[in-house]
Amino acid sequence: MSQKKPAYPVSDLLKDYLVEYSRNIKIPVFYEDLLRFQGSIVVYDKNDEDTLWVRVYYSDYEREDIDLSLKKVYTILHSNGNEDIIQYLSIDAIDYCTFGNSKPFRVKVRNILNDNYTHFYVKKADASRIYGLELEHVLSPYNLNFLVYKDTLIEEHIAGIPGDEFIKEMLPECNESEKSQIAKEFVKFNERCMIRLLGDMRSYNYVIVPVHDFDQVVYRIRAIDFDQQSFEGKFRVYSPQYFKENFKMVTLVSEKLQGSSIAQYKLEERSIVAKRILSSETRINHLLDCMKKDSISTEANIDLLRQQVFRFTSDIAFKKSNNMGEILETAMDFVTRNYESLRTY
Repeated sequence: MSQKKPAYPVSDLLKDYLVEYSRNIKIPVFYEDLLRFQGSIVVYDKNDEDTLWVRVYYSDYEREDIDLSLKKVYTILHSNGNEDIIQYLSIDAIDYCTFGNSKPFRVKVRNILNDNYTHFYVKKADASRIYGLELEHVLSPYNLNFLVYKDTLIEEHIAGIPGDEFIKEMLPECNESEKSQIAKEFVKFNERCMIRLLGDMRSYNYVIVPVHDFDQVVYRIRAIDFDQQSFEGKFRVYSPQYFKENFKMVTLVSEKLQGSSIAQYKLEERSIVAKRILSSETRINHLLDCMKKDSISTEANIDLLRQQVFRFTSDIAFKKSNNMGEILETAMDFVTRNYESLRTY
């Protein structure tokens, strides 16, 4: 991994894309507004360990305006801006994380009628992250809800068990059938991240989602951090299997799956991603056009990545790629070409 990745501004072309697909909507509060907190206290987990989040508080005259603005953001994100529900909402907590690149605020919103609550995040807008969110929305099995306005990004919370916590506390308690299913899902998750160049999927950057299905629990893996979309030069960074934090997951794969099964699941995932690319071709091409004309990495990273992907695929088109957008476009073309050749064989 490189040192800290810079935040890249949202280009005019990307902004136009966001407007077209209803991602760019005026909001009443900005990231910088939340930075005006007066103080903070450390947030601990159930085991009294530091979560690396702090709970912030504001002066009385600012808190009322901030609370109201955040409630309005919630209504824009979840109910098309209908403010009738504001009277039933409470901003229970605003947490700030100094760990990582994005330094997000996490807002806890509670419905006072029934005590149900949810979270959303307020972050500094970064083009890399926005490309990552949009690619996840289109190419993964999951839809994402987010908004961008000027230099502020609003993301809905992705529910699930943090990967590091699951691996440490829950994986040992899973039965053998569940472990096999988790191993299969990790292979598919690894393949999906590699295809769309989503990097840094260490165990704390994804969540495990248990889904009850008849008489079994099926586990899904979802990325939750999209900061490292198409930035790094090392190709291995885009494969979760190479991070030491995922060692137990890799060991699980080797214990539970034969080589032929691993190859089968990789092929299945490539085929599913290819189908999504083809079915959303107009939207994907529009996004890639923005990305090809954008600057979201360094020349050194671009040169290194195109060389390493060429060695991995032997596709000469990667050597001709001039930026991260073109590398990603070539990767998607590579996947869809192989899918269509298999389908017509």
